[in-house]
Parts: sequence; structure tokens; C-alpha cells
Amino acid sequence: MVFLGMLADPAGQVLAGTLLFAVAGVPGLFTRRSASWGGHVAALLSVLGAVTGLAGAVTILHGGINETFVIAWTLPFDSCEIGIDPLSALFLLPVFLIPACSTFYAKGYWPAAANPDSAPKLAFFLGLFTAAMALVVMARNSVLFLMAWEVMALAAYFLLTAENHKKEVRRAGMVYLVATHIGTLALFVMFILLRSQAGSYLFSAMRAVDASSPLSTVIFIAALIGFGMKAGLMPLHIWLPAAHANAPSHISAIMSGVMLKMGIYGIIRVLSFFPHPPLWWGMVVLASGVIAGLLGVIFAIGQQDLKRLLAYSSIENIGIITIGIGIAVIGKTTGSPALLVLGMAGALLHVLNHSLFKSLLFLGAGSVLHAANTRKLELLGGLASRMPLTAMLSLLGMVALCGLPPLNGFVSEYLLYAGFFSSILTGSGSAVLYMALSAVVLALIGGLAIACFVRVYGIAFGSLPRSAEAANAHEAGWEMLAPMGLLALLCIAIGLFPKIAVDLIMPAISSGYLPQQGKDAAAILFPPLGWLTVVSFILLAFAALLLSFFLRGLRRSPAAASDTWGCGYLNPTPRIQYTASSFAEILVKLFGGALRPRYRQPAVTGFFPKPAGFTSRYRETLLDLVIFPFFSIVQERFSQLRKLQHGKLPLYILYIFITLLLLLLWSP
Repeated sequence: MVFLGMLADPAGQVLAGTLLFAVAGVPGLFTRRSASWGGHVAALLSVLGAVTGLAGAVTILHGGINETFVIAWTLPFDSCEIGIDPLSALFLLPVFLIPACSTFYAKGYWPAAANPDSAPKLAFFLGLFTAAMALVVMARNSVLFLMAWEVMALAAYFLLTAENHKKEVRRAGMVYLVATHIGTLALFVMFILLRSQAGSYLFSAMRAVDASSPLSTVIFIAALIGFGMKAGLMPLHIWLPAAHANAPSHISAIMSGVMLKMGIYGIIRVLSFFPHPPLWWGMVVLASGVIAGLLGVIFAIGQQDLKRLLAYSSIENIGIITIGIGIAVIGKTTGSPALLVLGMAGALLHVLNHSLFKSLLFLGAGSVLHAANTRKLELLGGLASRMPLTAMLSLLGMVALCGLPPLNGFVSEYLLYAGFFSSILTGSGSAVLYMALSAVVLALIGGLAIACFVRVYGIAFGSLPRSAEAANAHEAGWEMLAPMGLLALLCIAIGLFPKIAVDLIMPAISSGYLPQQGKDAAAILFPPLGWLTVVSFILLAFAALLLSFFLRGLRRSPAAASDTWGCGYLNPTPRIQYTASSFAEILVKLFGGALRPRYRQPAVTGFFPKPAGFTSRYRETLLDLVIFPFFSIVQERFSQLRKLQHGKLPLYILYIFITLLLLLLWSP
């Protein structure tokens, strides 16, 4: 009865959806003899939780509702508050939607009958992971926030290491675990200093922190490190590529589509605590986004692993979101409501858009891996004819990611461009120069993204199969295609009707960033989104017209079949096609300073050389060239201290005596 009573209130619906996710995987832990039954229950409860939670979140967003609940606890950290405002509700949309799609997808991709040991564990931690992320965006007490944050981090670790019998999976899990706890330490510093500034652990007491004090600068830096580590901002991204590549594909979809956004949420929430942030804060956030966006897409271009490529593309898109946040902070500092709204609207809409198209692409990569048993681009090819639905849905996701109309990625990037041009036309000083340069970089990121995904689609889905596995690939089942189809439809819907999506996110901006007079000024300068709908439908009509002429020409022309010219080869094979490496060779050489490629080029000698091969590999530059060597040196130096461990009790007593003596001498 209490649960049913929760459904009468939007906030109660959100809490009920969170509870359903939290318990979704529990039945599977007790039904190992009937693992499939536990998987069905987890999928059913997840879908019910998503529908319930989304209904409440959309209602809160649409109505601009703000509700707070106080839970009784005995910890000495002020009251335990849970709150749901429009900003939290906006981030709850992907929190509920993507895990539900992934759980349903797992019925075909990771069936419990074929994985009786790992499937129940995955279902349990997936539900716990989702509930923890929902609690992160609802927590209004810093201690409760850190508790939910840690549960989220540990649940993600167990999901990531599902195939822990593989060495690369264990390595990726360890790097993730170390990196995420370094970020958590930065958050401890941030919240401790916020507590000293506000005098309370509650977020409600932190809404007017003085940004001019030196402690506020430390708070800002700690927030950028702690939340940037989770979001994958460069150079704090060290855990992300390997984690996304080695996790099960439906888990990669959640980590990229949702978990990274928890870092973005934290940055936005903490910045809302400062009514008057310094201008350099906005410049730093903007520069961080530019670096992450540009380097993310550059590293994506060089990757030969499909999922690792998508992981670096996630860094690129997190950079685009951070660029929007930087624009908004600059607008808030300079008193430009239009700049604030355009930047934050672009950032928040891209949060939603990225969660849709990147989850779609990771699920598509999972379908490819499931069908061809490889994620290496060099071994794929010809999948468009063997997996036509997966190819079409993946193509939609790639077009959306590249920011091309009429899909959703174009809308959020259009808002960012509008923010840049608004600042250039109305601003003054150095901010105009930064905005102009950032607009150019954003355009460069978009161009490189197009080049990257033309390569991906052409190599993986076009041409001829490069391996027996690719030649024997099969289309995914309906359990895997249905969630992909839903995400693709949402990408199309936002692209065709952007005004509905922007109107939905506006309460999230207004609740923490925009006073009423700012809303009125921003409404005047906001770009006319209705024209995007008109242009999108014109583009679709033109494309449909071209397609109809093409099909009519095919029907009228006589059918004929012949081999294409094989450049003089009488028996063309897949080996004479462009490979993923050769396709990207020019761009890789252009950005070789960042990618640091490694080649193995065997010498070809004599008139009749022996068979030889060429390989190329791209390092995790920061991890392989800086962090791992640093820790190796530290380990080597500190290993000398092992000589102090003799295992003799009198020596240990002597150590204690010397320590006490030094403390007595040091104390006043």
C-alpha cells in the first residue's frame, strides 16, 4: 500500500522507479537453477521502473516542481535530505531509460541460459548501479552524495569485470578502481571545504558561497578534478578507454551514456553554489572542454578497436558538453543571460542526445561483436548485407553523433554555435577572442568526427568481409534490435522537433542559474527553433525524392551483373581493400604528436621475399608514457624499504621506540 501511494506523486514515482531498479536483480541471485527466469524478472522490473521513473521525471521537468524529503538517520552530518528539482529530473531521464534498454538488450546479448554464472551477477549490479546513480542526482546532503557515489563506483567495477578471467579486463578494472577513488578523494576535499564555507553538509546551505575567497578556488579545482575524472575529461580520462572497451557492450552503453553524465551533473551542481563565479573559471572549463573534444576525436580516429574508438568518441562529446558549460559560466559572470541560456541549453541537451546516440552505437557494437565475434575493424567488413537492420540503426547513430541534420546531435551543437556567435556579436574584451577560437575548434571537432565515422561505417559495414567470422555474421535478434530501434526513434524525434526538447530542459536551467529577468532577455535572443523543424522536413522530403528517382531508375534499367575492376588483379580479394589503418593514415600522421603511433615494418629483401606483415598500434599516451613509468619508478625505489621488514620482534619494538622519541622531540 505504501508503494502504491508513492505512485500518486511525481517525486514518489521517481523514488518508486529507483526502488524497482534496486531490487530488479535480486530474484536472479536465488534462482540460479532457472537463470532465465531471473533474467526475465530483472528485465520486467527494470522496464516497470523505467516507465514509472520517467513518468515522474518528465512531470517534474514540465511543471518545474521542486520537492525535498527528509529521512531519519543517526549520523552526525545534519539531516538526510533527498530532493528532486528540474535539474535532477533532467539527469534522471537517461538514468532510467538507458539501463532499461540495456537490461532488455541483455536478454539476447548476454542470455542467462548461456551465462548462468555471470548473468545473475550482472543483473543484480546493473540494478544497484542504476539506483545509485539515481540517488546521486537526488542527494541533497554531501555525505549521502558520497555514499551513493561510492556504491555507483563499486557497482560499475563489478559490472566492468564480468569477464575477469581475461587479463585485459582485470587490468582495465584495476585502473578504473584506482582512478575513480583518486577522484573521490578530490570530492572529499571539495565537500569538506564547502562544509567549512557554508557551515552545513546540506546543499541548501551551499547556494550562496563566496567565490572570491581562496578556499573557493580550491573547491573549484577539486570539483573539476573529482567530477572530471568520472566524466572522462582529458587528461583525467585514463580509465575510460580500456573500461568501455572491455566491459560487456550493454554495460559500456550505460557507462558512456549515463555514468559519465554523473560527473557533468556534479560540475553543474557545484557551480550553481556560486552566484558570482570569476571569469577565469569559465575560461578554464571552456578550455578543458576544447582540449577533451579535440584530443578525444583525434584519438578516436586512430583506433582499430570498435569499442575503444567509441570510448574516445565519448571523451569528445563530454568535451562538447563541457564547452557548453564553460559558455554558460562566462555568460553568468559577464551578465549575459542569452549566453548563459544558450550554453547551458546546448550542454544539457547534448547530455540527453549523447546518452541516446552513444548508447545506440555501443549496443550496435555489441551486435557486431555478438555476430562476428570480434571488435577489430581490420577483421570486419560486409556487415551491411548480413546485418541490414543493425547497419541502418548504427548509421543513424553515427549521423547523430557527427552533428548532422536532421538528427538530434545537430540541435545541441547548433545551440552552442548560437552561443558563440551571440558572444562574438555582443561581447567585448578577451572573451570574444576565446569564443571565436572555440567556435573554430568545435567546427574542427565536427569535421574530424565525420571523417572518423565514415571510416568506421565504410570499413565495418561496407566492402568485403575480411575474416570468416565477418562473412558468417548474422543479424541480431529482436531483443537486441528493439532497444536500438527505440533509441534511434528518439534521436530522430529530437532532431525533427527540437523546440519540444528545449522547452523540456529550460526548467532545469531556470531552477539554478537564471533569474526571471534573465528568462525574459534570453527568450528574445533565443534562436528560432521552429525553423529547424521546417528545414529538417525539407531535407527528409528531398532525400525521399532522390531515393524515389533512384529506385525508379533501377526498375527501368535492365538488370546486369559484373565484377568491378580489380586494378589488374584477376582474382580480387579483401586483402586489396583499404584497411582501417590505411584509411586513417593521413590524419594519423597529421596528429602523430598526440597519437604517438608505433609501427612494425618488416624489411622486404631479395627477389622473392618471404611473407611479411605490417602492424600499427596506438598507445594510451598519458597512461603508458607517464603514469605507468612513474609508478614503476616509485615501486622500485620503495622496494628498498622492504629490508626494514626482518620479521624480528625486537627490531619492530625499536622502530616504535624511535618513532615515539621523535614525536616527543617534535611536540612543543
